[in-house]
Amino acid sequence: MTENPVAGIKNLSSVLEDTFPVLERILRGFAPELKAEEVGTVASVGPGIARVAALPSVRSEELVRFAGNQMGMAFNLDPEETGIILLDRSSDLKAGDEVFRTGRVLDVPVGNALLGRVLDALGRPLDGRGPVRTGKRRPVEREAPGIMDRAPVTVPLQTGLKAVDALIPIGRGQRELILGDRQTGKTAIALDTMINQKDRDVLCIYCAIGKQSAAAAKVIADLGNYGVLDDSIVVVSSEEDPPGLQFIAPYAATSMGEYFMEQGRDVLVVYDDLTRHARAYRELSLLLRRPPGREAYPGDIFYIHSRLLERSTHLREEHGGGSLSALPIVETEAQNISAYIPTNLISITDGQIYLSPELFQKGILPAVDVGKSVSRVGGKTQLPAYRAVAGDLRLSYSQFEELESFARFGTRLDEETRKTLERGRRVREVLKQPQYRPIPVPEQIGILLAVTSGRLDDMAVDRIGEAEKAIREAVARDGAEIGERIRQGKKLSSEDREALLQIVEAVIQPEKHADPRVAEKKDQDR
Repeated sequence: MTENPVAGIKNLSSVLEDTFPVLERILRGFAPELKAEEVGTVASVGPGIARVAALPSVRSEELVRFAGNQMGMAFNLDPEETGIILLDRSSDLKAGDEVFRTGRVLDVPVGNALLGRVLDALGRPLDGRGPVRTGKRRPVEREAPGIMDRAPVTVPLQTGLKAVDALIPIGRGQRELILGDRQTGKTAIALDTMINQKDRDVLCIYCAIGKQSAAAAKVIADLGNYGVLDDSIVVVSSEEDPPGLQFIAPYAATSMGEYFMEQGRDVLVVYDDLTRHARAYRELSLLLRRPPGREAYPGDIFYIHSRLLERSTHLREEHGGGSLSALPIVETEAQNISAYIPTNLISITDGQIYLSPELFQKGILPAVDVGKSVSRVGGKTQLPAYRAVAGDLRLSYSQFEELESFARFGTRLDEETRKTLERGRRVREVLKQPQYRPIPVPEQIGILLAVTSGRLDDMAVDRIGEAEKAIREAVARDGAEIGERIRQGKKLSSEDREALLQIVEAVIQPEKHADPRVAEKKDQDR
């Protein structure tokens, strides 16, 4: 049965009669206001940049909007025109297009809504999970905390890697550079560190700069598989993105982390990697015709990294008491750590972890070169148990590596040198560790105590891995109380040391795993 059209018209007219008085009151109170607005014109477009005329009042680093809602950032403020870094693809832009000022500097969203999300450098979601709902934004460029706002670095940032935690310790609020040739495991160390922060109340931010999309996707998948993605933020600017996005990505990630730091949280930021960041900045500078310097990098290439990494610190309690730790990654070529960008970053950071391609090729993973690695702060944050067990391990291991190179000449070795070599080979086996398997602190202490006390000297080198696994299980099972005291930062007492040694000796059973060459040598000595 169809409705009566006459009745429908009557209902509509009654609705309009009720609506017109409301509209009349709104229009009566409305007073149009003329507002002057600068509108620029695109003079030319290049790969990643645009030159715009008629924006005389635009500010440095101000966000501008092109036709089609594409964004850019004012970078060069010349008298006649403005150099704009494009933050979106420029295929649709052409000379003559209008450009509008936004009146605000480049900023990104911050807040708890970002946790578990994958974003681009502007805070736009890339994970297909809908928009990021947060009402807070912060500029990507912010002044670093002042000297008087900073507190000493006192709390360790455990990586779960024996070679790092024992020999090159890192503290919360420290900036530790990871450098090495390509394909030596730099990202693997950063990922293991992030995975080890699970259930440690440390938020992680992974910033991919100019990486292949497949490599970034693998990192995201690994973080999800090991259960740390929900407490992490991933900022991705792939190699397909404009160089402007690659340039602002680390600053955006740092602003996201600073929000949590000022709330009293501990944050870890991984910049992967700053070599590509420097190249993106060089590309933008050359396109904007800034004067080139050494290796065609602009003169302020040092400043772009120092102003980024100086934002990592440990705040005083009255400023929130949080910390922002940085793990910047840089790639070397042919093991040349004295190249331009690596030396700049080494001078800015509080130490470096150098990964050797020679160790990597030998299967010694992680391929940390102890002699070229250093931590200028972490020793003060290292748990006392590490200092009691591995205090002189760094020096003795470096001496072993030097002795090993001389021993290859086939010279006759005295007994002390032979013992040093045998101990060093076992230390090297102990420091090996597969990826994605961080080790808790008490288990590390048990393994290191076993090797430094000589309990593994009579064991065949190829059986060290089995002994290590057995020691870890025994310490976790029988040394829970000792482990809790170690985690709390208490010194390793002589009673605890003896108890750990008894656990080790009960497990390794040297008579079953003895190296026949060592036993034969002992018989000859007798």
